[in-house]
Amino acid sequence: MLATLGFLTLGTFMVLVMRRYATAFVAIITAPVLFAVIAGRGADLGDMAMAGIETVAPTAVLLLFAVLYFGVMMDAKLFDPISNGIIRLSQGDPVRICVGTAVLALLVALDGDGTTSYLIICSAFLPIYRRIGMNPLVIATIATMALGAISGSTPWGGAATRAISVLHLDATTYFTPLIPSLLLTSALIIVVAYLLGRGQRKRIDDAVLAEVSRELREQRTDVEARGWRLWFNAALTVLLLVLLVLGVAELVTLFMAGFVIALLANHPKLAEQGEVIRKHAANAVPVVILVLGAGIFTGILSETGMVDAMARTLLAAVPDSLGNLIPLFTALIGLPLSFFMSNDAYFFGILPVLAESASHHGIPAYEIARAGVVGQMLHSIGPASAPLWVLLGLIGKDIGELQRFALLRVAVVSLGMVGCTVLTGAITLT
Repeated sequence: MLATLGFLTLGTFMVLVMRRYATAFVAIITAPVLFAVIAGRGADLGDMAMAGIETVAPTAVLLLFAVLYFGVMMDAKLFDPISNGIIRLSQGDPVRICVGTAVLALLVALDGDGTTSYLIICSAFLPIYRRIGMNPLVIATIATMALGAISGSTPWGGAATRAISVLHLDATTYFTPLIPSLLLTSALIIVVAYLLGRGQRKRIDDAVLAEVSRELREQRTDVEARGWRLWFNAALTVLLLVLLVLGVAELVTLFMAGFVIALLANHPKLAEQGEVIRKHAANAVPVVILVLGAGIFTGILSETGMVDAMARTLLAAVPDSLGNLIPLFTALIGLPLSFFMSNDAYFFGILPVLAESASHHGIPAYEIARAGVVGQMLHSIGPASAPLWVLLGLIGKDIGELQRFALLRVAVVSLGMVGCTVLTGAITLT
């Protein structure tokens, strides 16, 4: 019963969002509440919702101040010189820009933190996409694939850390067999980026690209004319990103402090400060409430027991005679489960069950851990991914738009990653 209600919750959410029958916020609240009431847990909705909100509240606050900070930097045209330089190197070609996006995204994903990765990628490339007229959903698709593949698999990334800890594994033994498959998956992501670039090149009028190239040849960026604030903003942003990577303090604290400093430096007048906050809060607040809605969504699914019930139902579909295929089965069911579930729920609640079943067939827990992280690319575009809401705020799109554009592409690459793990022996079929 709970498993059926869980699948109905997920299906209802997807239909409402992707068919545009409701906004993402309405769908992400309505679907779980409706089926929780049907399950007879209506009296517990308040407690379940608060349990979920508590898990995402830090992300909501982070998102608010990150959007405000980068809004001030965009107004100050901080990233224009970088964008112009990259466009010159790429000669304004969308294909080269998309491939460059993929290479940068794969490299910064090694950091292991999704929010930091998205901030760096968007800071470097989003102004370029806007300048040329490229679809910002392309940068989001590439970034989420890179983050899911690399950060989701490395032992210092959040997903793998959970798998290693809950199954009591050695990090080196877990990770070394994954490296060849990650290299192949990275190459696949670059190929997809190339194809996305080809699509953008066809979509954008040749005359527009020619005009951009002409402007860049004639343009001279006069840095000195822009005053000391350009150098101050650049130094502040570099310092902020370095502190983020080093983990000197909580992301929320860093962005809150960074925003206050940036606001005082760029808008010293009281009236200007209020106007800037009102301007950029209009972009931040809708995404913040969606983050809170996502917390309610995952909180209800976890607290009602729907998540556990769905996993056990899927696991029961594997006959004993095919027990040797449990690692492959884990990778495949991990794609849809990771899409909707929080990493805590999946790796602490579902993966141990799968590992226990595998042990009865002589399959080591290491293979289950490697198979478990394969779904992280789909998790990166799902409603339970906290960094995704930061990315959506940066590109100014909602989750329904991203999923309509990216879901099929990310699913194909995820299946490709499953194939790579089997091909390289990271998970076995015998």
